[in-house]
Amino acid sequence: MLIRVLSIASIFLIISSGSWAQRLKKADKATMANLQAHIAYLADDKLEGRRAGSNGEKLAGEYISKQFESIGLKPKGPSNSWFQPFEINEGRQVNSATLFIIDGNDLSLNTDYFPLAFSPNAHVEAAVSTALAEKGVPWFLDLKNLLEDNKDNPHFDLESAIREKVSKSAAKGATAMVLFNTSTIKDNLKFNGKDRGALAAIPVVYLTPKAVKSYLHDESGTYDVKIRVDIGEKTRTGQNVIGYIDNGAPQTIILGAHYDHLGFGEDGNSMVPNVKNQVHNGADDNASGTAALIELARSINASKNKNNNYLFIAFSAEELGLNGSKYFTQNPTIDLKTVNYMINMDMVGRLNDSSKTLTVGGYGTSPAWGELFGNMSPRSNPLTFKFDSSGTGPSDHTSFYRADVPVLFFFTGLHSDYHKPSDDFNKINYNGELLVIKCIENVITAANTKGKLEFTKTREAQTSSSARFSVSLGIMPDYTFTGAGVRADGVSDNRPAQKAGIKAGDVITQLGEFAITSMEGYMQALSKFKKGDTTKVKYKRGNDTLEANVTFQ
Repeated sequence: MLIRVLSIASIFLIISSGSWAQRLKKADKATMANLQAHIAYLADDKLEGRRAGSNGEKLAGEYISKQFESIGLKPKGPSNSWFQPFEINEGRQVNSATLFIIDGNDLSLNTDYFPLAFSPNAHVEAAVSTALAEKGVPWFLDLKNLLEDNKDNPHFDLESAIREKVSKSAAKGATAMVLFNTSTIKDNLKFNGKDRGALAAIPVVYLTPKAVKSYLHDESGTYDVKIRVDIGEKTRTGQNVIGYIDNGAPQTIILGAHYDHLGFGEDGNSMVPNVKNQVHNGADDNASGTAALIELARSINASKNKNNNYLFIAFSAEELGLNGSKYFTQNPTIDLKTVNYMINMDMVGRLNDSSKTLTVGGYGTSPAWGELFGNMSPRSNPLTFKFDSSGTGPSDHTSFYRADVPVLFFFTGLHSDYHKPSDDFNKINYNGELLVIKCIENVITAANTKGKLEFTKTREAQTSSSARFSVSLGIMPDYTFTGAGVRADGVSDNRPAQKAGIKAGDVITQLGEFAITSMEGYMQALSKFKKGDTTKVKYKRGNDTLEANVTFQ
């Protein structure tokens, strides 16, 4: 459904018509109108789901920066810009110089062949017989025997078997390995751009059954073969939007919300299976938080709360693994030691009118939070709080908690439209979002006389969960890591990883028999285990490779 952007005047008429609207102050009515205008624009189809690094994300970022500027904020990105760009590494991609030619026939990439992701870049030419394994030429390997001999082996890993075959073949003089499969058992091989495993010694290319039938029909024949593999890094650029209120104070409060969403689901994070060509507008996730951020900037700039400076950050690439917030904490545009605390708003647009329950995360990151919420007057706050003490979770406050900054995370809850194309503008509870904003204003005002808040460590919470496996190591994966394996960004207390001696910064490279080269491979490996199982885990700490036993709980 194409969502029409409403004018401020027309929105004002809509919200004024409800019976509850008569109880709102003039300033609150203006905030409501602004919220609807912001979310209507950010969740419009023309922004194509605000995928990080896309044109829709850029349009959203320009909108946010213009709002910040109109409010009176100052840019606080690099070089006095509103924007802080950062690179998003998508893994590896097959470049256009890649080719496979058989007897003058130029094969079609992906249709007829593809290189495996662990193939090195190289150029090979030779006259070769598929039936012979001679030094100095490409070798051909039918996967049929491997697949059929291991069809009943639940621990068989085809990629590991291929790597072993390639290594032995290279040692015997093969200059490339060409794979194909004449078995009825599917091999499910593909170019996996997320694979960060070590490169093979020689190029490894897969021929599809169609190509084998068309170009290698004579098993005893000799063919002129030209192979070139050219695999490179695939990147795109996201950008945080940063505005600042400088009150000349010694410390700064950071307020943040991510403004990116899923686009058309290209990154595989849609909750709708096999979704294609459907815009994920992300009205609640997280146009709602972005709209709240803008309106809090407006309110705070006009307030008497001058004991702190205020930094407002709209993060990008949160949906890819908190990339934008992590980049900011590693490349801050203010001194992080001067940060008082950080407030994060993610999905604050679907408050339940009956329960009025608002989840508040990070409650345990400072002893001040208990006092502030305990003293909050029911008359000024109609909300019911559900507290979560952990400073970590599936949103951007996690990055600041890891920098030893007290945090609060505001969230109105999951719903059936989460990560689906149906998360649209007309499903937002605008009155409820106004209540959330006023609650945050009350917290900031109450904390304004406390000076710099004390930071306390809390338990770790997982940033994500998956129904594909029933066990976990108890690590917080670093989704921005681009090396081979999975790096632990944090380790939960009393969980298997900690008991095995794994620390933050360690890179897990193997679980049991399964080599870990990517996040996908890590999750696939976890799916092979159940609670109570014990296996070996290999991990790297700096240049050292360590090994320990781990028992899944």
